[in-house]
Amino acid sequence: MTSLRRRLFLLLVSATAAIWICAVGWIYYANRAELEHVLDTRLQEAARMVHSMVASSGLETAGMAAVTAADFTYSRQLSCQVWSLSGRLLARSDGAPEGNLAEEAEGFSDRLVNGETWRVYTVVDSVHDVRVAVGDRIGLRARLARDLIVGLVGPALLAMPLLGLMIWASLGRGLAPLSRIAGEIARRDGDDITPVASEGAPDEVKPLIASLNGLLVKVDAARRHEKEMTAFAAHELRTPLAGLKTQAQVALAAKDEQVRDGALRQIITSVDRASRLVRQLLALARLEALTESEPDGGRLVLAALVREVVAGLPHRPDIAVVVDDALDGLEVLADHDNLYLVIRNLHENAVEYIGASGRIAWLALPENLGMAIEDDGPGIPEDELDEVTRRFFRGRQRSGTGSGLGLTIADLAARRIGARLIIANRTDARGLRVEVRFPRDRVAKIA
Repeated sequence: MTSLRRRLFLLLVSATAAIWICAVGWIYYANRAELEHVLDTRLQEAARMVHSMVASSGLETAGMAAVTAADFTYSRQLSCQVWSLSGRLLARSDGAPEGNLAEEAEGFSDRLVNGETWRVYTVVDSVHDVRVAVGDRIGLRARLARDLIVGLVGPALLAMPLLGLMIWASLGRGLAPLSRIAGEIARRDGDDITPVASEGAPDEVKPLIASLNGLLVKVDAARRHEKEMTAFAAHELRTPLAGLKTQAQVALAAKDEQVRDGALRQIITSVDRASRLVRQLLALARLEALTESEPDGGRLVLAALVREVVAGLPHRPDIAVVVDDALDGLEVLADHDNLYLVIRNLHENAVEYIGASGRIAWLALPENLGMAIEDDGPGIPEDELDEVTRRFFRGRQRSGTGSGLGLTIADLAARRIGARLIIANRTDARGLRVEVRFPRDRVAKIA
């Protein structure tokens, strides 16, 4: 069942019916004992009244006909018998059974007479040599109890349809704000993502509207982000593609071999730049599409992965790359692809801005908490350190042809494996230091 209105209707009607049933059961069992007590009291009073008349006036004037036969009507349901103590029937009321109702002992008893069960109260008078018994049928008492239940259930059964109609109408009125919101959203076109108005909505619906408006804000931000990504990619790719075309034309037109070789080298540089940009855009899109951290892929030796990254990048003979031997003794629990992205983008970022004849060092952090990369490049102005992980951000003093995505990708990939980046300028020399810190339970020292 997908209809909220029908579901609530069935829940409310079922709850109401259950309450009625419980109430009827409680009333029945609570009042049954009271009913039995009232009827027993009436038997006792009737028996004593007949005994009093018999004792004071004798059987001839006792008025036995006043206690008439039990014919299953509420007006005349008691039967009376007067016996001598020797066992002789002296008198009985009209309709009283011919069998003996009286017990030898005084008090209440249940007697089976002529196939019927009777509730009897007996009064024994040894002075007047009589035993007075007054009783009524148990079946009639059961009928009284059934009539009590019918009196309770009957009105409930008659009222249930009306109650159901009232519940259905009330639910329709209560759920009207949801229908209004659904209609408002259905009338919008695809470009309308303005917030849904919450004025006049019930308090229970306002959280839904707030969540929906929050989703619309996220959708709007995602659309703007996609537009920015598309515009940036188009802008960044336009430059190397235009350079490619220009250098290709120069190479075709050049008669000097040196000029042609220079143009071809520029073509290779432009292709590398475009390839790196496309690779970074794809990596950024993949990372941003993830909503949760990547599952742990296995234990990775940090030094081995750093050397794998360095070996896979274009070699620059003017840059010295140093890998701390301590990294050979550290392994981390992380996804290989994401940690590879972290190391690659940090290394490429250092190579991009280090200049000629520089040095890059990969070092182990104290207490075996991860690793760090240091370069002797220009560093980053202090007021820009908090901005460098923002996509497409380029510092005002940064040279090179970077796209402003390297540190963004490294930061996102680090968070996907539970690590975090700490970016700061070096204090011992000129350059930048980036630490990759892992949770203590993800780093282990190789024995």
